[in-house]
Amino acid sequence: MRIGELAARTQLSRDTIRYYERVGLITGHRLANGYRDFPLETVDWLNYVRTAQSLGFSLAEITRTGQAVREAADSAELLSAVLQEKIRLIDARMAQLAELRADLAQRVDTICPLRASTAAQGHARQPHSPSSVTGVPRPPA
Repeated sequence: MRIGELAARTQLSRDTIRYYERVGLITGHRLANGYRDFPLETVDWLNYVRTAQSLGFSLAEITRTGQAVREAADSAELLSAVLQEKIRLIDARMAQLAELRADLAQRVDTICPLRASTAAQGHARQPHSPSSVTGVPRPPA
């Protein structure tokens, strides 16, 4: 199928399809007249790509696992493992964001929020010299 038909069936732009081809996410071949021609299964694959993106997977992650998913005898088991790993990464990121939020909350309404140290780092909340914050020595007074 030509790129226009593929775009219509997947509701993706031709530019997006060309980009996916350029980065190796899909493959087509050129006809004698120079037009791109894609196999019918490209529609299903691009629907998979869109679903994976909506679940938070990057194109790099999709590309990395895509061939294995296509070739796996039991792709459901493989996909479950991929989803479990994504959940683990999300949980780790959520923990990091919770720590960041707590640090920011501790700094609200302090005299100098950027100089306040966090309890999470094991420091007492006391002002630091400018050199400890920026790494630049304080100019002489």
